Amino acid sequence: MAEGYHPPVEEYLEAISELADEGTPVIQARIAERLGRSAPSVSEMLERLAEDGYVRRRGRVIELTPAGRQLADSVVRKHRLAERLLVDVIGLPWHLAHEEAGRWEHVISDQVEARLVELLGNPSTCPHGNPIPGAPAPEEPQVPLSEVVPGERVRLARITEAVELDLAALRYLDEHGLVPGRDLEVLERGPDGTTTVAHEGGSAALGPGLCCQLYVSRPALDGAGRPLGVVGSAR
Repeated sequence: MAEGYHPPVEEYLEAISELADEGTPVIQARIAERLGRSAPSVSEMLERLAEDGYVRRRGRVIELTPAGRQLADSVVRKHRLAERLLVDVIGLPWHLAHEEAGRWEHVISDQVEARLVELLGNPSTCPHGNPIPGAPAPEEPQVPLSEVVPGERVRLARITEAVELDLAALRYLDEHGLVPGRDLEVLERGPDGTTTVAHEGGSAALGPGLCCQLYVSRPALDGAGRPLGVVGSAR
């Protein structure tokens, strides 16, 4: 953890950053919901963060200042590198990495971070497909699974932080082989928005809320309509 900072400050800045990246209006109620904190405690911390120059308010909306964004990116970067280490090197189950990395992100020094980047080969994303700040950005555009029409073939690219906080949802995705890099075919979408997808290992039904939090890319296809290339992260 960088000198002068402590976990509560970092957790709040990280939560604000994640909500903004997800396109969720960053208001006090959403921050309280994400962190599981009371409204008074969130209000008190936001006042402190504003006094320290890390956030500013535009009406009800909370935004990171440049200083706040810099610190938030540092925490997110260490968190997602820790997830990579836990999954790729230590072998922790994929669906458990987020919670464990939340403990590591506050104690990783800049020197250890640099060694992690070297050890892991400067990865672009965490195991859930979310981009690592400062790393090469994924090139393929992504859209929510909820926007894909039945019959289309796509590749699961990213599972948002909102889903990472839901252990039951992560377990369900893991048990059905729905991990980033998996090629999918959208079979059907029910009246309530439930979407059925299939891959070479099976099929699964996904609720409309979950579909909005799963981002997919449209890979290049061969002459038979099959995705080109092999993605090593899918299993």
